[in-house]
Amino acid sequence: MTAPDTAIRPENAPVGDPRYTADVIVVGAGPSGSSAAYWLATAGLDVALVEKTTFPREKVCGDGLTPRGTRALIDMGIDVSQEAGWLHNRGLRVIGGGQRLHLDWPELTTFPAYGLVRPRADLDALLANQAVKAGARLHEQTTVTEPILDRAGRVVGVKGRSADKAPVEYRAPLVLTCEGVSGKLAQKLGVHRNERRPLGVAVRRYYTSPKTHDDYLESWLELWDGKPNESDLLPGYGWIFGMGDGTVNAGLGVLSTSAGFQKTDYRAMLKSWLDNTPDEWGLREENATCPTRGAALPMGFNRTPHYLRGLLLVGDSGGSVNPFNGEGIPYAMESGKFAAEAVVQALARPEGPSRERALQAYPRRMQQEWGAYYRLGAAFVKLIGNPQVMQACTRHGLPHPALMRFVLKLLANLTDPHGGDVSDRVIHVLTRLTPAVR
Repeated sequence: MTAPDTAIRPENAPVGDPRYTADVIVVGAGPSGSSAAYWLATAGLDVALVEKTTFPREKVCGDGLTPRGTRALIDMGIDVSQEAGWLHNRGLRVIGGGQRLHLDWPELTTFPAYGLVRPRADLDALLANQAVKAGARLHEQTTVTEPILDRAGRVVGVKGRSADKAPVEYRAPLVLTCEGVSGKLAQKLGVHRNERRPLGVAVRRYYTSPKTHDDYLESWLELWDGKPNESDLLPGYGWIFGMGDGTVNAGLGVLSTSAGFQKTDYRAMLKSWLDNTPDEWGLREENATCPTRGAALPMGFNRTPHYLRGLLLVGDSGGSVNPFNGEGIPYAMESGKFAAEAVVQALARPEGPSRERALQAYPRRMQQEWGAYYRLGAAFVKLIGNPQVMQACTRHGLPHPALMRFVLKLLANLTDPHGGDVSDRVIHVLTRLTPAVR
């Protein structure tokens, strides 16, 4: 994918030249940015989607999607069939406390009953291409460096550098920052990460392994540095996801509520855990296909407000990762859609108070959808940050499949909003009783 030359505005080009303007600028073509660009372009808006790298490009991720992510892809018109290269899964295999439990995804009216696996290098390229097919103009190898502000301090565009280091500039009435955890544009406006909100760190590596074909995503709730009960319990949780191509994605996550957060060599920790898995799985150094890579997981709306002065914070830029399970892709895609819906309504109104009221619908929607749920998740994160609490929950919870099916729904945020079964109603009550994140 390449950008049309006429869409990049040199810094000395005449302001107002229609070749160099757009209705909306979307910075970052990950899941949130491509989702937003797709929905904006589908509504008929002229969208400049600006990406600092080229596709395909690698991102640190578990590569596994729950039914929530599956739904978001289907909504965007992505073919998620196995014939199109997607590996389907039936649910989650949970390992811990000497137990091994298989939990199928729930049968719901609002979500499909299957999850997916696809490397992020493929997924992000598919999403960006879908946005381009809808009409968005993709500009690769363009690094955005700062916002352009008008006299009132409102964002009216962005400055950056093209692949040859030439200065470029884009102007539009509204800008969406979908840059990920860094949130550089938001920081330029003084919007920084809330240190009191949860943050995670994840590392992952690919290995050739006979576990490559698996109907379940595999989650390890206890990580031991050696044999269980004969060594130290490591902080965090792990996963092993079969990729269906001869490899697996193996990784682990550690929460900021853990005593070992930022004091641990996460790469060494991953190796120590995997070295104690069965030899026949092949999760050893000689079978690794790439280096170990890591990334931060911005959780629970840890950067707000989600809108100010012409700038909308979308996906990881606004800390949209689910604190219960570290899942980010579906929330990135959904927040992209929420932002697009608010922008479409706003740009149909004249500049001024009426447009601003329409834009405020976006942060309100984010709070309505996930504010209380994320606050509940923050409390959960504090509890499981203690390895002894996590161990106790694992040992006493896993032997009860009915309880674990309830926990699966809660952690994956998979319920029917109206009606549903008893577990759905209990989760809705818990959420309603929890104050929303502010």
